[in-house]
Amino acid sequence: MRIVVTGMGVVSPLGVGVKPFWERLIASKSGIRALTRFDASNQVCQVAGQVPSVDEDEFGFDSSMVIPVKDQKKMGLFIHYALAAAKEALNHADWHPETDEDKENSATIIASGVGGFPGMIGAARTVDHKGPRRLSPFAVPSFLANLAAGQVSIANDFRGPLGTPVTACAASVQAIGDAVRLIKNGEATVALAGGAEASIDPVAFAGFGAARALSHHFNDDPQRASRPFDKKRDGFVMSEGAAMLVIEPLEHALARGATPLAEIVGYGTCADAHHATASLPDGAGGQRAMRRALKQAGINPDEIGYINAHSTSTPIGDAAEIAGIHAVFGDRGKDLAVSSTKSATGHLLGAAGALEAIASIMALKEGILPPTLNLDDPDEEAAQFELVPKTAQEKDLKYVMSNGFGFGGVNASIIFGKPT
Repeated sequence: MRIVVTGMGVVSPLGVGVKPFWERLIASKSGIRALTRFDASNQVCQVAGQVPSVDEDEFGFDSSMVIPVKDQKKMGLFIHYALAAAKEALNHADWHPETDEDKENSATIIASGVGGFPGMIGAARTVDHKGPRRLSPFAVPSFLANLAAGQVSIANDFRGPLGTPVTACAASVQAIGDAVRLIKNGEATVALAGGAEASIDPVAFAGFGAARALSHHFNDDPQRASRPFDKKRDGFVMSEGAAMLVIEPLEHALARGATPLAEIVGYGTCADAHHATASLPDGAGGQRAMRRALKQAGINPDEIGYINAHSTSTPIGDAAEIAGIHAVFGDRGKDLAVSSTKSATGHLLGAAGALEAIASIMALKEGILPPTLNLDDPDEEAAQFELVPKTAQEKDLKYVMSNGFGFGGVNASIIFGKPT
């Protein structure tokens, strides 16, 4: 069975909508700004990839686009983002089932690394400072990680399988992979798959800062902070947003007149079984995930023209991924393009993989490689590949790969091909 993508939706630091996201990405625009969500003056890291508001950007976000004002406080911000990205993806795919059969065969698989983190912290503060009787009855449903999928399912009357991978920064790649399995197993006909995250909160920043995971040398120059593969990288930039894909069998898509955007040809996932937060130096886990995706796709490594790397701008993580890519793809040199769009968007945690899957699909469709920003002095090991420094490049592509790796040692890779 051939599985294709027929719709996509984006809420990102580069704006709301696939079109502005892609146009700004390939124009080398950055979505990283000084933190304004809260007072960050005492934080190690003071920059973030915040989703802009409609007051800040013509393609900014407004919750009223998708949620009545009276209901907005009942849902965490990550749910707001999920509903908006889902709406765009479903409109793009023109999938609005009307029959009970179609509704019961529509799956909703939306990942989140954390869920409504600010809501959890806010609830704890309310209980501590005002007492348990002052807590809203909507507190728990506002922050549970699976409520993004739940609310999207309710909004669209999707009655098929419902799921939420919570596998850190690989979560939304796994959401897409899980959705493919459901369709191939006959448990669903159409699936909305992706991720949503909104964890820009003082406690989250303090926690990642204490772990020395966040960038801190570029607080005065935010757009330079996210710099995968560069020798001056010093940690990732936390971001937020959502990204969704509508997927279905090719035969089903063509029968209903939908336009296939890309085919999902391979998926692989595995565990490092090594360390809670650090990859093996040789990227062994990532190697297994990439090899499994290639095996499922039935293609050779030299058929992959572009990899959207997970690389977040951490010294250890970027080096491990490049080592893994070299082990799998060999001495391809500049024939293999490897870029990290996190250089422009920052790291959306559990939503990162789905956003990067969309960037990869757009690269495949348009024949344009998105750049790696801030790449002034790349690591020697990385420099063997075409890292697409600073400026987008044209390249005809047949297959592209997107990687997602996360805390706990989880690895996931997915391969897209042209829907010929």
